[in-house]
This record gives sequence, structure tokens and C-alpha cells, in this order.
Amino acid sequence: MAPRDTEIAKPIRLILSDVDGVLTDGNITIDNAGIESKSFYVRDGHAIKLWCKAGFQFGLLTARNSQIVKLRAAELGITLVRQGFQEKLPAAREMIQQAGVEMHEVCYIGDDLPDMPVMHEVGLSATVADGAPEVKHAAKWTMNANGGRGAVRELIERLLKAKGRWEDFVPNRFS
Repeated sequence: MAPRDTEIAKPIRLILSDVDGVLTDGNITIDNAGIESKSFYVRDGHAIKLWCKAGFQFGLLTARNSQIVKLRAAELGITLVRQGFQEKLPAAREMIQQAGVEMHEVCYIGDDLPDMPVMHEVGLSATVADGAPEVKHAAKWTMNANGGRGAVRELIERLLKAKGRWEDFVPNRFS
């Protein structure tokens, strides 16, 4: 772990995440009956639970409205959720205030242009490996994993390692 990672990660208490393209691969499937489906990566969900178990907060901020996001958030115990915000910065500010943290204590992970205003304001901006070039340029951290393929897991693991907390969640195989 680079000393710079530890320095950047230390104040982070809240992760805000985009959904489509970050927690999913960005594909939205709509069948003939108009039923929408998305796929979520199970290890991202597990990492979100670990992050919260470590005493930190996690929130979802998305431009689209989707019952699927509401269901996934409930499944993971995420109560900080905002959907349908084309302009994400005002919603992010509201969520940050609700969480009782300051901007410098927030990590935001996004993948496309609507995420950039939030990324410019928070303490740590992150993106997925397949994020838009402009977003990758703006991000302090770029994950090796693509959206919907473990990028959030990678982010959380990196943050927890930098905070010296990752080993709290790795079972000792010799006990």
C-alpha cells in the first residue's frame, strides 16, 4: 500500500456510488413486457456489507429511477439512496449532510460525465477501469476492474487496507 493511498483513505467515512456502469456493467435489458433487468456482482455487495460492518457508510446516487436499485439497496441494507437525479451534485450534497460527514470525508465512484461534478467536490474520486476517458482523467483512483465486475469490491478493499482494517475481515485459515 502506497503511503499516498493511506493519506487519501484515512479521512474517508462515506462512499457514494453511481449504479449503472459502476455496480452494474452498464447494460440495461428490457424485455417485451417492459420488464427491466440488471446484473449486480455479488462480491461488490459483500464488500459493501464489510464497509458498513467496519463502521462506515455507503450510499447510491443514480440518474435513473429503477425498482431494481431499490430492491438491491434494501438487500444490502443501504438506506442512503437517491434516484432520478440528472444533476447529481445537489443530491450528493444532501446525502453528505444526511450522513453527517464533510466533503473531504467522501469517496465518490462514477463512470461517466454526469458523475464529474461530484467527483470534483469530494475528498476521493474514483472510477472503474472502463470509465469514460474524461472521468478517468478526473479520478484520483482508477480501479483495475470494470463496472459490474468487482470495481466496488476493489475500491472498498483498497480503502480498508489503507485504513488497516482489511485483515479484520479475512478469516484466519489456521485457527
